[in-house]
Amino acid sequence: MKFGIVRFPGSCDDVDALDAAARVGDAELLWYRDRDLRGADAIVIPGGFSYGDYLRAGAIARFAPVMEAVIEFAAAGGLVLGICNGFQVLCEAGLLPGALLCNTSLRFVFRQVLVDVADPHTPFTRAAPPRLSLPVKHATGRYYSPEPVRVVLRYAPGENPNGSQDEIAGVCNEAGNVLGLMPHPEHAVDPLTGSTDGLAIFESIRAHVGDLVQA
Repeated sequence: MKFGIVRFPGSCDDVDALDAAARVGDAELLWYRDRDLRGADAIVIPGGFSYGDYLRAGAIARFAPVMEAVIEFAAAGGLVLGICNGFQVLCEAGLLPGALLCNTSLRFVFRQVLVDVADPHTPFTRAAPPRLSLPVKHATGRYYSPEPVRVVLRYAPGENPNGSQDEIAGVCNEAGNVLGLMPHPEHAVDPLTGSTDGLAIFESIRAHVGDLVQA
């Protein structure tokens, strides 16, 4: 299978996402001005500070040409994973409900957290263990939604780093093919980082795409 990793001006985790995806399949960077997704089976919107987080985190990136193709891809059932800033972009684009607000501490947080898999029946969590150890690094990661949402990941008790509603760390759309999460699975794929739990997210995507190909 093939992952497409979107690079915006200000992306800083695109190379890490590329490396993580390449551990389980083929992976290629996609330029933000290009509407061609190059035959990718799954799209990753990585973390960073797209367009410097000017106006509002993810608000400008949402209008990049590549996002037109990503929105169409998602509408057709394609898998889209948004990590940190990518989660913010997906919310701004209307692909996910809710919004990401400033941390209750009003400070940037950077630490390892434990995350519980609330919904193991998604294309992103089917190969994941019940609990993951993943790093977070954000200032605008407090998830809020006035409407009910499909929660996929929750911060374990006592681990919520940002005041997120109902301990939410990640949500997916109603169809289940678009996931956004604040923790960084791409930074937890090598023993040197202290955790390889993030690989389970990418391996889950590979397994789901493999099933579709065989069907």
